[in-house]
Amino acid sequence: MIEAETITTVMRALADPTRRAVFERIVNSDEITVVELTRASSVTQGAISQHLKALKQAGLVSERPEGRNVYYRAAPEGLAPLADWMSHYGVFWRERFADLRNLLKELDP
Repeated sequence: MIEAETITTVMRALADPTRRAVFERIVNSDEITVVELTRASSVTQGAISQHLKALKQAGLVSERPEGRNVYYRAAPEGLAPLADWMSHYGVFWRERFADLRNLLKELDP
């Protein structure tokens, strides 16, 4: 079983809508700077930096300093704990959908 603390950290990081939007921008870019992220949002550079800190602590982004800039890129492996946790519930939903499919076949043969 996946460590609960890791899953909680990832879920908390993605719970904030602004942080999710920042993460989506990073995912859709090869690399992106804080300045570029700030320019495309309605929040301050300080707020973007705080969101990046939470995403980094959750293992969802990595950073690469170059001169005065820091480039951020998505770390897809950071989503693995969440994906693993959700996969445990896949069986639950597959069974429910199979039951629904059977019921619908009975109702409309």
